[in-house]
Amino acid sequence: MKRYFQFSGTLCLLLMYAFSTVAQSGTKTLKVMTYNIHHGNPPAQSGVIDLQAIADVINSQQPDLVALQELDVLTKRANGLDEVKKLAALTGMHSFFSKGIDFDGGEYGVAILSRFKINQASRFPLPSKEGLAAEARSLAVVNVTLPNGQQLDFACTHLDLKEEHRLLQVAEINKILGSRKGTVILAGDFNFEATNPAMAILEQHFRRSCTENCDPTIPEVNPEKEIDFILLKKGSHLKVATHQVIKNIIASDHLPVVASYTLP
Repeated sequence: MKRYFQFSGTLCLLLMYAFSTVAQSGTKTLKVMTYNIHHGNPPAQSGVIDLQAIADVINSQQPDLVALQELDVLTKRANGLDEVKKLAALTGMHSFFSKGIDFDGGEYGVAILSRFKINQASRFPLPSKEGLAAEARSLAVVNVTLPNGQQLDFACTHLDLKEEHRLLQVAEINKILGSRKGTVILAGDFNFEATNPAMAILEQHFRRSCTENCDPTIPEVNPEKEIDFILLKKGSHLKVATHQVIKNIIASDHLPVVASYTLP
């Protein structure tokens, strides 16, 4: 009888340890945000740069990866501030800047913030139609290692206002990211809605975090259009858990979009 109780006690301890291990290593999520920050200028406050307001929005959501558009680096408009480094400091995240154009004594473009150490970062210039005026655009891509050990490429972009340029740019993005074997998330301000032909081109390789009854993202007051998206490359083991447009935020002329993915 004594041996039976000893065996039962040992078995209970093993089972408790097993269940505890499962609980501790249970389903984890990856939270991603995209946010066009209007160079840190609240639309209702002409000439004001308020990066703390942008950082407060980011910190309130605690994302792991953030795609940012319309950032000034050392421009006169931003009073000589490096907005990328400042936001990295205010959020406690790693950063990477990808220039679009030289502007106002400095640079202007897109950036990525990452909770994880950035293993590698790259900037890819995006094309425009020859003979048609265009503002230079780029694609920023960083590689990070997730808590489950999986590597992920996270990309950020801000596409042109003209359809002729955008069609070339989404095709180039597919060329850059479409053949990558691992998990890829693409986010940014695409300057077109989901019904645009350019989205159909992207969706050859990607799937949006929201595909039905999606909330608009612009303008910040009484928003009417959804032009900010988060997309996951097809074939990934990640699954969309939640998608949300954060409303009643007036720090920029866009509303931030947040998507959570379950990690395998």
